[in-house]
Amino acid sequence: MPGRILFRYTREEVSKNNTQRKLWVIHNNKVYDLTEFALDHPGGAEILLEWGGRDVTTIMTDPSLHEHTKSAYEMLADSCIGEVVDNTVSSTTQTKNVDNIFDERTIDKFHPETTDIKSDLDEKFLNLNKPLFVQMFNCNFSKEFYLKQIHQPRHLPYSARLFASPMLELLTKTPWYAIPILWIPAITYYLYMASGSLGSRTIFVLFLIGIGIWTLLEYTLHRFLFHIDALLPDHPYALSVHFALHGIHHYLPMDRLRLVMPPILGASIAYPIIQLGYTIFPEHTARAMIAGAMFGYVCYDLTHYHLHHARPFSQHLREMKTYHLAHHYKNYELGYGITSKFWDSVFGTVLS
Repeated sequence: MPGRILFRYTREEVSKNNTQRKLWVIHNNKVYDLTEFALDHPGGAEILLEWGGRDVTTIMTDPSLHEHTKSAYEMLADSCIGEVVDNTVSSTTQTKNVDNIFDERTIDKFHPETTDIKSDLDEKFLNLNKPLFVQMFNCNFSKEFYLKQIHQPRHLPYSARLFASPMLELLTKTPWYAIPILWIPAITYYLYMASGSLGSRTIFVLFLIGIGIWTLLEYTLHRFLFHIDALLPDHPYALSVHFALHGIHHYLPMDRLRLVMPPILGASIAYPIIQLGYTIFPEHTARAMIAGAMFGYVCYDLTHYHLHHARPFSQHLREMKTYHLAHHYKNYELGYGITSKFWDSVFGTVLS
């Protein structure tokens, strides 16, 4: 933010910028351009469009609508373009250069019930302009500090770099369409192999059972592997692995290229599960169930991406979008279901 030039705008001028192509809001007499952020807004672009060109000072602290977190104000600061003045001042009038739009008084006024937000924003964690993994590997902060930081989400308009090596970096980024391209052939293979000795009706039933098994795996992996926070050793190496596995997703939850599981990680998790399936069930039975579980995984990963970056097309997806983003922005210790709340209900981890 150093050296940023701010301009003065009248409320009438701001009110005209209320479309997807140009979306501004007012907060505490400052003007913010949220055009590029709209699609990544955790509550969806629709709510921003509803308030486009208007003053959002009150609604951002209204518990009945959605009370925003400390990190939300940090994200907002990056979008400041000016301040509101009376109707006699032209928008071409330039204000001073600013080194920090959110000074201590301003932040306290934005979020009066949070007295420690300034210190939170100033705490040094990771430099988002440098490879993140090596910073984690060489870190000297505690597990408590690490967990506090990754659960204060940040927003970047680009995908942060995890590794300095271009090859390693490529392996950590996965576009959503890679998931069906890579996994549907495997599903087809397992179904074909199962058809050698099983009838279509039997295969269909086992396929559905496999989908059901995946839903339990979805919950179990998310809760007990990705959120192994309580058992995580307080050591830079352990924190680095945790960060690469899932921490980066909570730290930068809107990173489009780190929302679905990288193929190498997916295969590494799938292999022991597949071998367990062959151990427990007859070979052809296992193949049909593995195909169903893989299909469930594909639906899970595509749903996960959809919840973060698309406009839900059904009531269930709208509900799950709100539910999952609450897991990111409200309470990461509850709400582990992505495709449904079923197992959260069974195990008492529903996020309300």
